[in-house]
Amino acid sequence: MNTFTRFGITIPHILLPKEKKLMKAWAVIACDQYTQDREYWEKVETYAKDKPSTVHITLPEVYLNDADKPEKIKSIRRTMNDYLDKGVFTDPIESMIYVERKTEYGRTRKGLVTAVDLETYEWKPFSKALIRATEATIVDRIPPRMEIRRGAPLETPHIMLLVNDPEKTLIETLGKQIHEENKEAVYDTELMMKAGHLKGWKTDSEKNLAVIEKALSVIAEQNTEKDGSVFMFAVGDGNHSLATAKAVWDEYKKEHGVTDHPARYALIEIVNIYDEGLTFEPIHRVLFGIKSKDLLDCCAKELGGNVSICSSENELEEKVAQSKASFGFVYEQNGEIVYSCLETPITELAVSRLQPVLDKFLENNKTDKTEIDYIHGSEEVFRLGGKNGAVSILLPPIAKDSFFATIGGSGPLPRKSFSMGEASEKRFYMECRRLF
Repeated sequence: MNTFTRFGITIPHILLPKEKKLMKAWAVIACDQYTQDREYWEKVETYAKDKPSTVHITLPEVYLNDADKPEKIKSIRRTMNDYLDKGVFTDPIESMIYVERKTEYGRTRKGLVTAVDLETYEWKPFSKALIRATEATIVDRIPPRMEIRRGAPLETPHIMLLVNDPEKTLIETLGKQIHEENKEAVYDTELMMKAGHLKGWKTDSEKNLAVIEKALSVIAEQNTEKDGSVFMFAVGDGNHSLATAKAVWDEYKKEHGVTDHPARYALIEIVNIYDEGLTFEPIHRVLFGIKSKDLLDCCAKELGGNVSICSSENELEEKVAQSKASFGFVYEQNGEIVYSCLETPITELAVSRLQPVLDKFLENNKTDKTEIDYIHGSEEVFRLGGKNGAVSILLPPIAKDSFFATIGGSGPLPRKSFSMGEASEKRFYMECRRLF
């Protein structure tokens, strides 16, 4: 059981629903998705009505500011206890779970569900912990989430941790072994709302555990920094949820004077950053109420490099897409839309250098109309650029090979730096674990 503690993880006791024919209603997308789409969540609740479902034991963030939130939290607690008392779950499975998730886009993402030791995680900048945040953590988001986790009898994860494993020694090698052993899956279900398919297997054989331990040892060695610290995992999705779990544990251990308890751990899924099924999309920027020339001049001065004019959307998009550190600017000038490309010598992840420049520029050019927004997809960049004086900025692809190095050297990335796939590709709740 303690074999993996030096890597910041431990083998959890997993709870799964007994009724396999109801799995489709049980599994629900992460609560931090579709936060502006109540209709989506109403459809989920209708589909899962009168059935055991994780929608009844989580609080979709679309409802986070509703007046009846306290009642919703009480209902979640009651439902969790009902599920435990009325035999909804199987007996606990002492095992990590190897997962294959096929999305509606035809991609298959592989993962390993396990529990992390919150004592080995830190979200604060320039941490040397085994598990580190990838994006800036907004402290104000933690207390509302603590209300939900504090005292909850169960947890179910949507947190995804990234591992830096270009040789694919951990998850992919484990998956190959699982299939060679012809193991029976512990769950195998279509996902609601046409979101794809989910399948999971226990990894409890001696051979499975040997593969995991060997791979983690190699990864730890390869990710040991000059000061001796090990950057084992980076939080890809759910950083505020993991920060909340840590805050609840810190509070509990202080109040009760304990050093160990189920609340010290949190269920997560580990995903290889080099998994072909894991798409990393940059989140682009659009600025309002500013002068395009001033912005472009500022970025060129602060970031270095050369500005060139492209003849079309396609030329600009291709130029940025083939780079690691070029930025596309779309704006209106003399009644025409201009496509400018700023090619820079940046070697870190590009967004980590751009956002501080934008923040400083906005602070120095603040008016009642000054605003920044974060947009997904190049189509939105070109749709918004030049409209009503807006300047949109097309960011280059996320360079996976410099991802860990940038965070290890410069700390968490700025807010809204990247997105791991489309909304429907996010993690679905499936596994549960006793908490309080």
